[in-house]
Amino acid sequence: MAAEDRTKSTPSGASGVARPPRPRLDQPKAPRRRLLPEYDPEAFGRFSERIARFLGTGRFIVWMTLIIILWVLWNIVAPAGLRFDEYPFIFLTLALSLQASYAAPLILLAQNRQDDRDRVTHEQDRKQNERSIADTEYLTREIAALRMGLGEVATRDWIRSELEAMVRDMEERRVLHPVESDEADR
Repeated sequence: MAAEDRTKSTPSGASGVARPPRPRLDQPKAPRRRLLPEYDPEAFGRFSERIARFLGTGRFIVWMTLIIILWVLWNIVAPAGLRFDEYPFIFLTLALSLQASYAAPLILLAQNRQDDRDRVTHEQDRKQNERSIADTEYLTREIAALRMGLGEVATRDWIRSELEAMVRDMEERRVLHPVESDEADR
């Protein structure tokens, strides 16, 4: 019974100190708690591409220009109590800096995603070109083999010329040896 107790207890090292139980390798680990919220990188990438596309349009530039002009005019012309950003326009500067600080990384993210797509497309094109070259080389070898084989095959023109030569040869024999051909007919 003492032997059974030793096998059921947790294994201990050479020092006799009990080791913590080992994780099972045939089962997945339990998910860890994360401090940061999880997000779908693909959805975020698509969102950043949409923003980057919009930031690169004339429509964005026109709207941004109109907003800035209205902002400046409002804070110059409006009564003092309604102005929310006085002359040095600190709040406008802050808003534009905040927009730039978000726009630049989003544009870079969109460019990186486009570079990845271009890299995959380039790799697929390269593989397709390699296959096309291999196919072309194979067909070239096959055509060369057919040409070599056709050199030994009787063509229609060659057969026609041989038959014409045989007919001429037979006509010459008939003219030269008419008796033999008459005796052969009897």
